[in-house]
Amino acid sequence: MPGHTVQFDTLAEPLMVSAGELVVEAASRAGLEIQQPCGGQGRCGRCAVRIESGRVRRRSTLRLSQADVDAGYALACQTVLEGDVSIIVPPPERIQRRLTTDHVAPDAVVPEGYDPGQAQTVRRVLLNLSPPSMDDQTDDWGRLGAALRRVAGVDRLDASLEQIRQLGPVLRSSDWEIALTFDAGREKDGTAHLIRAQTAVDAEDEPLCGLAIDIGTTTVTVWLIDLVTGQVMHQASEYNQQITRGEDVISRIIYGSKGTGGDELRGLVLESINGLVETACRRSGVDHEEIVKATISGNSTMMHLLLGIPPESIRLEPFIAPINHLPLLRAGDVGIAMNADGVVDPLPGVASYVGADITAGVLAAGLRATPDTTLFIDVGTNGEIVLGSSEWLVTCACSAGPAFEGAGIQSGMRADKGAIEEVWIDGNTFEPTCRVIGNAPPRGICGSGLISLVAEMFLTGILDKGGHIDETLDTPRVRRSPRGAEFVVTWAGETEIGEDIVITRVDIDNLLRAKAAIYAGFNVLADGVGVELESVERVLIGGSFGKYINVEKAIDIGLLPDLPWERFEYLGNTSVRGAYLALLDRESRAEIAGIASSMTYIELSADNTFYEAFTSAMFLPHTDLSRFPTVAAATTNGG
Repeated sequence: MPGHTVQFDTLAEPLMVSAGELVVEAASRAGLEIQQPCGGQGRCGRCAVRIESGRVRRRSTLRLSQADVDAGYALACQTVLEGDVSIIVPPPERIQRRLTTDHVAPDAVVPEGYDPGQAQTVRRVLLNLSPPSMDDQTDDWGRLGAALRRVAGVDRLDASLEQIRQLGPVLRSSDWEIALTFDAGREKDGTAHLIRAQTAVDAEDEPLCGLAIDIGTTTVTVWLIDLVTGQVMHQASEYNQQITRGEDVISRIIYGSKGTGGDELRGLVLESINGLVETACRRSGVDHEEIVKATISGNSTMMHLLLGIPPESIRLEPFIAPINHLPLLRAGDVGIAMNADGVVDPLPGVASYVGADITAGVLAAGLRATPDTTLFIDVGTNGEIVLGSSEWLVTCACSAGPAFEGAGIQSGMRADKGAIEEVWIDGNTFEPTCRVIGNAPPRGICGSGLISLVAEMFLTGILDKGGHIDETLDTPRVRRSPRGAEFVVTWAGETEIGEDIVITRVDIDNLLRAKAAIYAGFNVLADGVGVELESVERVLIGGSFGKYINVEKAIDIGLLPDLPWERFEYLGNTSVRGAYLALLDRESRAEIAGIASSMTYIELSADNTFYEAFTSAMFLPHTDLSRFPTVAAATTNGG
């Protein structure tokens, strides 16, 4: 095919491209970062570039106005090169709020009565072997196995080829006194995996460390743990770098199915994990070789992408994951920055959209230990819900979309510095007051701010039940733009970006869809097992985003059920807490497997009642206001 040249403004030399190549493909080959939060589907508008000169063909201009197109803007993921072109690439969106912490949170409490000798699968034993002789011709491996059976009750030991190669020199240099670090596996069947063989001197005072890892769609969290004491040595969290290639699981599955997209996504999440491990090791004085085990939690898509397992079937009917219960893996094969022969234990999931983050969360939340009827909600892009008690558990997942993360919103952004996270509106003047992360000039609105804003607009009469903005109000903050009616939250002169921060009707619709999906999900679960929501005794909110939700505002918009506030409890990141418990205690690990196997999964896409419940919940707070008596009492249009 004929070739063309593309001159990107940040590159000194032009790039040769083939006719028909996408702008984003050319940029990627040139090493330029163009973020694609929707996975390259052309839905988010965040990959916009400006065509200075030359001929291109725009497949889609979604989220670009005619004025934008006239000014030369194009979506890089949807624009085909058809001639020599000059392109300006705006600076990529920066993730400015670093989430790394230097303290240990209260939820990192060592389980009461923790005894590593009984609970922990990782062990280190000192063996004194009798040296070989002309009368004892037992080989090194057999000699080691006999001693291990005698001292530790291990019947079978497996090892890598490299470990076997090194065994003889280690035994002879240590005068047949050797320290073995091994993992006894999930089952007490006498089988162990060799992690490290050292001289007794080298192993003296060397710590045994482990990792509890939660791979969230938005955030990756790592805990570094002393396996002997159970103490959490360091906690670190950071944005999942895959965000640049998709802000929700479906977008990432789609991106990963294109060419080398899967390898790229795997590399990005490993970069996130290993960066956090490096930080934790440096600040705790731990060597990577001393980390011998890791438990990993996350939703099904995140687990598959980390391990390089194609996840395409997750989004295709009948929505089956390639694997829910993974075997123990070698750290070197996974790519985590720890002892290469260390053990990686991926926790089990239930189904395509209910993964290990929920099974670990159910364990951490104590659902299997309470007789109370409990609703457990992990609010996020993929809203996962569990209803039940110690006797029974049912679960489902609903695609809420990325609105809770600020994506797909005109002035939306992640919960970075400069994000509006809470809003109050004067009911007489309609003037808003905002709280901003970092006490900085605002740059946009994050998910919690969006919930707060819409609730306040509804309670003050700016919005009706259908989410329509009342354009008759006597305030300059309500106005009409080419996008339709909108409300100005912050004027341009008060912002860091020099532009008005607004909420539009499209933004409100996106939030209504997200909250309706969550509300409909737990309603379908409750109806399916004959439980009245009013009888739910506890509502547990998990996930990193969940701790930022204002319960009152979430009830006002119909995201959470209208129950007494004392029934709600924030649990924070239950996924990593469950991974931590599974790392320390084989019984907790077995309980997670039991949870995954016994939980009843309901696929909402096959349930017509979900669509009916979803449609009813697409209003503020709901079409049936009797479900929200406190909201009805607080609004003038509550009837």
